[in-house]
Amino acid sequence: MSKDKNTPTRNTKVMNRFDLTSRLVAKLKSEEAVIGGIGNTNFDLWAAGHRPQNFYMLGSMGLAFPIALGVALAQPKRRVFALEGDGSLLMQMGCLSTIATLAPKNLCMIVMDNGVYQITGAQPTPAAAVSDIVAIAIGCGLSNSAWAADEEDFERLVDQSLSAAGPTLIGVRIDDKPGVGATRRDPVQIRERFMLGLGVRQAL
Repeated sequence: MSKDKNTPTRNTKVMNRFDLTSRLVAKLKSEEAVIGGIGNTNFDLWAAGHRPQNFYMLGSMGLAFPIALGVALAQPKRRVFALEGDGSLLMQMGCLSTIATLAPKNLCMIVMDNGVYQITGAQPTPAAAVSDIVAIAIGCGLSNSAWAADEEDFERLVDQSLSAAGPTLIGVRIDDKPGVGATRRDPVQIRERFMLGLGVRQAL
């Protein structure tokens, strides 16, 4: 069976996660929330620009998008970004259908796809060969999903998401370089700082 001509082509340029994360953080001007998935995704988020509106997921795969969905629904006037690896998203693929159903207007999901479970030993993920995450997202009902062709295209897609009228998903192909730095691994402090950053807790 031939590929549907309406399915966006997976980009071929391999980019760098820290560079892309830094480009995203540089565009944040209005206290947007950013949810980083486990491992290198949140290591790079921390190093690119630590902010009280950042949440760093520890210990559980696949929860960046569900957490971001909850934030987007709870604070519909705040733009919310979620950063997730391909391996983590494959652990929680059903969240895409839920997000498409609830359709928060303020949520942008970014999938960092290097085709491996990097933290656990670089075993290949299905995304390395047979699973096209953007095509899956579109099939789940997230019609505003696309592969970023290169860094400039990534920035263009991020800019579009800031005024989008529905959830967006951006897929990026990245290299397998390790994350930059390391997140301070204190879940209580991460949670409390994030709650303060979102204005749902007051400093004592």
